[in-house]
Amino acid sequence: MTATTGRAGRREWIGLAVLLLPTLVLSMDMGVLFFAVPYISTTLAPSGTQQLWIMDMYSFLLAGLLITMGALGDRIGRRRLLMIGAAGFIGASLLAAWSQDAGQLIAARALLGAAGATVMPSTLALIRNMFHDPKQRQGALGAWGAVLTSGATLGPVAGGLLLDHFWWGAVFLIAVPVMALVLLTAPGLLPEYRAPARGGRFDLAGAALSMAAILPIVYGIKTLAVDGWSLLPALALPVGLALALAFYRRQRTAASPLIDLGLFRIRTFSGAISVNSLAMFAMMGFALFTSQYLQLVKGMSPFTASLWSLVPSVGVGAAIGLTSALAGKVRPAVLMAGGFVVGAAGFAMMTLVGAHSPLALILTAAGVLAAGTVGTMTMTAEMVVSAAPAEQAGAASATSETAVELGSSLGIALLGAAGAAVYRHQLDGALPAGVDSSATDTLGGAVHVAAHLPGQVGAQLLETARGAFTDGLHMAAVVGLVFALGAALLAHRLLGHLPVPAAPEKTENEKTENEPVAA
Repeated sequence: MTATTGRAGRREWIGLAVLLLPTLVLSMDMGVLFFAVPYISTTLAPSGTQQLWIMDMYSFLLAGLLITMGALGDRIGRRRLLMIGAAGFIGASLLAAWSQDAGQLIAARALLGAAGATVMPSTLALIRNMFHDPKQRQGALGAWGAVLTSGATLGPVAGGLLLDHFWWGAVFLIAVPVMALVLLTAPGLLPEYRAPARGGRFDLAGAALSMAAILPIVYGIKTLAVDGWSLLPALALPVGLALALAFYRRQRTAASPLIDLGLFRIRTFSGAISVNSLAMFAMMGFALFTSQYLQLVKGMSPFTASLWSLVPSVGVGAAIGLTSALAGKVRPAVLMAGGFVVGAAGFAMMTLVGAHSPLALILTAAGVLAAGTVGTMTMTAEMVVSAAPAEQAGAASATSETAVELGSSLGIALLGAAGAAVYRHQLDGALPAGVDSSATDTLGGAVHVAAHLPGQVGAQLLETARGAFTDGLHMAAVVGLVFALGAALLAHRLLGHLPVPAAPEKTENEKTENEPVAA
């Protein structure tokens, strides 16, 4: 980095490439599993609730630990924490790949989430430390965001390709060589960074409360929705809420809190985080339904299904371009609310999808849904950072990432639970004689059972299960529709005070940046 200009040099840009590698892996890790769900259902025979935990555990641990790990990185060093996370991710990936039962896979996914929580805030903090020039930092953060979005798109394709040639555990091995490369190159290319020393011990109590508050709430919601009333999940909800209140009070009184709650009094900051979380709720909450529909209802191979799943990205690309073009002409609240209305239209189209609907219907619906939600997300990252004081940019980013992960996880949990509850209800009393209901907790399980039944009986089970699945899809779409419309109203209310962004004036350095240099 040039001392006189503060501009990054070749080493910093190569270091950025190193930071983008784990970012890509983390964003792929959820999508890469979507097309493995039917294989996991057949091999490990998870219950409906266990299947949701397999999908959710990674994101919930990631969300629950992001703030804690962000604060820890300030104390022990961001590069060190990044390398610890990379090593942990390798070990957890190997455990997940060779899991022998659903419980072991859920535990491995928890370890992956914990490791991911050490990596994600470290990448952002190091980017800010390496790029001091505002224009260069904006470009570096833009590349980080682009890789994060691309990983979500590439994950299903990579997973589908691997599943066409290897066993389901292979989808977890993608991370191993990437994280190994990070371990080899980080010491030479990435600077170490610690925040200035501050008084007070690390808030271990706050860290424990932040995690303890999330899991009981999610466990209660999912279990009650899928399995019906029972005492333990019913008690888990108030326990989780009480722990969340305790965490809030701890952060208000602790000498060195994990997060400055004053950030949430900044209307733009809290509004942008809320909008981003709801967008992830809608988008990720429905991605699992789409992938299962292509495979288990339409009968596609994982790789074929993953290629078809790329079709909605055309709408996403168009939405990003249109949002960028309108950003300097339309108030942010109007653009964001409009995006959620478009997403709501996608959910409405999903209610028309049936077991025998043309493929174009679900792909169009998914494209409209994704276009609306992603269009809103493109505006929030810079909004979060600019709304917070400069000295709290790192905390603001960690808080934003936590909210995004929590929104994604809750989307999968709540929409998945709504769909699973309808599926189970529809199958009750509708199964062919002699078919064990426990074997059909999921559509993947029903497809596996149907393949081993006599012709007409198997066909009847398959038709019944696919119909029940699409009924569940409709219920999840209705829930998503309500949330999307509520998010549109919230965006307009919380961010309605923001004017149309003014075009930034060029600095003297930027004006002369492209002028020829005298020989």
